[in-house]
Amino acid sequence: LREMVERGRIGSMILWGPPGSGKTTLAGLLAAHTDRAFVPFSAVTEGVGRVREIVAQAAERWAAEGRGTILFVDEIHRFNRGQQDAFLPHVEAGTVTLVGATTENPSFELVGALLSRARVFVLQPLAPADVERVLRRALADAERGLGTLDLRADDEAVALIAVHADGDARRALTALEAAADVLGPGGHLTEAAARDALQR
Repeated sequence: LREMVERGRIGSMILWGPPGSGKTTLAGLLAAHTDRAFVPFSAVTEGVGRVREIVAQAAERWAAEGRGTILFVDEIHRFNRGQQDAFLPHVEAGTVTLVGATTENPSFELVGALLSRARVFVLQPLAPADVERVLRRALADAERGLGTLDLRADDEAVALIAVHADGDARRALTALEAAADVLGPGGHLTEAAARDALQR
């Protein structure tokens, strides 16, 4: 995958992994590093009509700017087989690069024609050390995280949240935000406070 990004030649793909393993983040990075438009789409809340709109906009973007489009389809397994077929002509034509995300085995949930046009990458749950890094970054980042709150966090508290997240960075961040709401600016995240946040 790294080699594909470095060459700037990203093909359609399916990211298969558990919740919070970074599928959406990875898709955004692929778009940013290959200078393509990133268009998120939820198979839970949106339908084929929206796909047609996105494809039309992608064709216009390519004609006007020569810039490709990554169509990120979250929960792609929620689309039935007929709806999945709607992607095929646009993927084949190269109008969009499809990046689908799923927590389910693509071999059972996606149509064979779509799978034959996409590479499947398997993501694993994050290790506790990786989740700890995510939490530390969130505590320090004043722009996108909790850095403006000036929270102090004990190593044991961060480790506890990371372990209980079971490899899910989103779950860990939710617990950290819950603790921050209770502690307030300048608060001190202790192991006891982390345990309370995990029980909320």
